Amino acid sequence: MYKTALFDLDGTLTDPGIGITNSVMYALDKFEISVSDRSELYRFIGPPLVDSFRDCYGFDPEKSKLAVKYYRDYFTDTGIFENKMYDGIPELLAELKNAGIKLLLATSKPDVYAVRILEHFGIDRYFDHVAAATLDGHINHKDEVIALALALSGDEKKDILMIGDRKYDILGAKKHGVASLGVLYGYGDREELTSAGADYIAETLSDIKRVILE
Repeated sequence: MYKTALFDLDGTLTDPGIGITNSVMYALDKFEISVSDRSELYRFIGPPLVDSFRDCYGFDPEKSKLAVKYYRDYFTDTGIFENKMYDGIPELLAELKNAGIKLLLATSKPDVYAVRILEHFGIDRYFDHVAAATLDGHINHKDEVIALALALSGDEKKDILMIGDRKYDILGAKKHGVASLGVLYGYGDREELTSAGADYIAETLSDIKRVILE
């Protein structure tokens, strides 16, 4: 049994696919780049945006930074709510909380957005702390977010489980010596998660609950 669970946000608690891809398309349009297949942009779900614009479109640092600004122009008031919570998440969080599990959010999404999303879906009450990236990039990558979460939790690493849907969640946990669980209902597949070294794989929310509580 784990005492503390660190939950990723995008692809783990909520499905942000429409909002993120719409925001990316809005930004790319500013550079006269059009995307016909939305699924091509699912690569943006997980890693820091500045890295994705660099890796996916070859943008230099300054161009990537400008693209992120355009992205946020759309995301801040519109894309952020083009999002839906996965079925059963409130019930899972409530059950874990009632069982005495400490819950923390650990997301590479900037903190101002992460908090608004939790509040929008009414699940902010379940979380003891929010560890997130910062708009200024001071905290950006998942391992940095997890480092913040560990400091906020104050628990021993052996008692902590990181839960996420992408390799970044798994690799970030491994860097800090924390166990990790990869979920298959998000945006990473089994090969990605197992190759990254996930300690557990969950197909359903029941699988998550079993790993944490048993």
